[in-house]
Amino acid sequence: MHNVMYHFTPAISVHIAQLEGELETTQADRIPVFDDADSFMIVIRSAKLSVTTDALANVLNQYAFAAPDAPIKAVRISVPKGKLKIEGRLHSKGDIAFSSEGSMSVTPEGEIRVHTEKLKAGHLPVKGLMDLLGKTLSKLIDTRKVRGLRAEKDDLILTPSELFPPPHIHGRLRTIYLEGNQVVQEYGTPSAPWMKMKGNYMAYRDGSLHFGKLTMDHADLVLIDKDPQDPMDFYLDRYKDQLAAGYTKITQSFGLRTYITDYNKLGAKPSKLN
Repeated sequence: MHNVMYHFTPAISVHIAQLEGELETTQADRIPVFDDADSFMIVIRSAKLSVTTDALANVLNQYAFAAPDAPIKAVRISVPKGKLKIEGRLHSKGDIAFSSEGSMSVTPEGEIRVHTEKLKAGHLPVKGLMDLLGKTLSKLIDTRKVRGLRAEKDDLILTPSELFPPPHIHGRLRTIYLEGNQVVQEYGTPSAPWMKMKGNYMAYRDGSLHFGKLTMDHADLVLIDKDPQDPMDFYLDRYKDQLAAGYTKITQSFGLRTYITDYNKLGAKPSKLN
């Protein structure tokens, strides 16, 4: 993939600057099916991707902390002076407001550690609140039922492969850093892409892939951005509409080169496709 804004939901997306990897089935008796995000996962060999602080907050609010009894609600994230600031409400503590500031790093296991340097709840610094309650952050914020996130002493640990909705992205996270309002993640070892072409695209080759009424064996499918002036905006739930708004060419070896319309340039309502 190259220069793709990959949507998991309308409000949750990551920008994939580049990615090399495999589309692997999650069920031994099925091939990857574009119409079923749970049928496959993206296994990264090498990638650079980023997520905005707004999209990361949406991940936490709409996915990780979506359960009615989730311990944290109404999360907001910003990057003042190069620090990751997380604000919200401790739902398990009567919706008391909290804010934290800290830094991000990669754990030896390839997870994301958010190290808390400043933490307030209500009008008290959390050290005072912890002294009052006699609890550490991991007890104050019960994350046992939260997807992709847990507390470890006074830090939060994020598991990228579980934090986002399907299709889940797996890979060995190498480094993470803040750049403006973006959280940038780099995976694996940078390598030259096997698909060498200009513009924005998602390319699939070898293996089997099912989409709509078609099944490709020895897949040779490239989705190409009709408007390369900005990133390819792709949303799996609307991919049929994106295909229908574009056009397809067939190569002499029966590969497909499909020029798609960006998701954010489609009409508001999905078309009725059979």
